[in-house]
This record gives sequence, C-alpha cells and structure tokens, in this order.
Amino acid sequence: MTPATAYTPASTERMGWLTRTEAWLDSKGKGAWIAAMVLGFVFFWPVGLALLFYMIWSKQMFSKSCKHRARHGFHAMKSSGNSAFDAYKADTLARLEQEQEDFEAFLQRLREAKDKAEFDQFMDDRAQKADDEREKEDA
Repeated sequence: MTPATAYTPASTERMGWLTRTEAWLDSKGKGAWIAAMVLGFVFFWPVGLALLFYMIWSKQMFSKSCKHRARHGFHAMKSSGNSAFDAYKADTLARLEQEQEDFEAFLQRLREAKDKAEFDQFMDDRAQKADDEREKEDA
C-alpha cells in the first residue's frame, strides 16, 4: 500500500471511496486501522472482521513500522550538539525523575494511610460487636 501523501489530487478523483479510505487510513498509521476495526466490530461485527482479515492479509497488522517508532524514542537521548542545551535537558530530566519518585512516594504514603484507617475501622467495628455481644449475654 502506498501512503496517502503519494497520491496527487488528480489521482484521488479517479479513486473509489474504498481506495480513498484505505489511503487515508494508511496516512494516519496503524492506530487508525485498529480504531476502524474496533468501530467496525462495535457497530456491525462483519465489518470489523473484514477489516481484521484485510489487515492480516495485507500485512498491515504486522508491518515493520513499529521499529521506526522505537528508534524515534531514542532520539530524545541523543546529543543536540549544543552543550548548554544538553546540560539544561539533563537537569530537566533529572528534576522530572526526582518529581516522579517523590510523587510515587507520596502515593505510597496515601495508600498506607488509607490501609491503616480501614484496618483501624475494622478493629473498632470488631471491638464494638464484641462489646454488644457481652452486653446481650449479661442481660
């Protein structure tokens, strides 16, 4: 399949609606194909099934485009060539990592406090039930 950007306006007039739709989905990437397939299953399951088979048959589902995205993620770690900017980027990343660690520690403290409050409530309820049972036995 050819990406939609390769089509000229003159050639899109000659294409049918299915071909234009395919070109549009190709230009948006694999996520658009998956979204179209899911919507097809939701609204009319044979359409979703047909899209799934088409994606597998055309090797759309298992294309190598994921490798390109994985390499793009390492682009952020690459040096820009400007030492001042690289120092700023390193400091900012270190600060963001520290903030993430602080936030995760905060969430952990919140979970522990919630767990303790729930346990204390359980113990209070249990003690109250034991006191009520003793009062019934004494009466």
